[in-house]
Amino acid sequence: MTKFELIQLPYAPDALEPVITAQTIGFHHGKHLQAYVNNLNGLLPGSGLEDLTLEEIVCKSDGGIFNNAGQILNHNLYFTQFRAPRADNVPTGKIAEAISSQFGSFEAFKDEFQKKGATLFGSGWVWLSADKDGKLVVTQEQNAGNPLTKSLTPLLTFDVWEHAYYLDYQNRRPDHLAALWQLIDWDEINRRLG
Repeated sequence: MTKFELIQLPYAPDALEPVITAQTIGFHHGKHLQAYVNNLNGLLPGSGLEDLTLEEIVCKSDGGIFNNAGQILNHNLYFTQFRAPRADNVPTGKIAEAISSQFGSFEAFKDEFQKKGATLFGSGWVWLSADKDGKLVVTQEQNAGNPLTKSLTPLLTFDVWEHAYYLDYQNRRPDHLAALWQLIDWDEINRRLG
């Protein structure tokens, strides 16, 4: 049976400061994500999904199994797309070309992405994904939603659940979203684009 584990962060807990503090990482990664991992491992036995990958579980499940598997997958993609802050951080390579071609400019893309993140009611995620033809798509996903369920390839995501930003930004979700661009590892996004 597949047993899922909490991913190890590819950076120190304080490496993303001041954009995301070590305190937020401690709660977000160490407590929230750990709880989803524990919950999923507890729900899988007898479900018929025990031997599937996380991605397969997300695409084939519903209810509590979907919610916990989706949150693990979403958070794994979220936490592994970051590196130390850089004020002049802009896309490079294939993703830069695709963003420029489809959105007109990085600034236009950022505006659309941040607006969708700021206006998502309640909790969830804003995503940049690619469809089967390589066209980029920005979507809002409620709760544990993931673009994989819409046959899209997830590339980049911002978590808009309050636990992702409340300790650092309180109710200022737009400020948090605007600051996250400093952290994006565009090499990782290019790797996901393929």
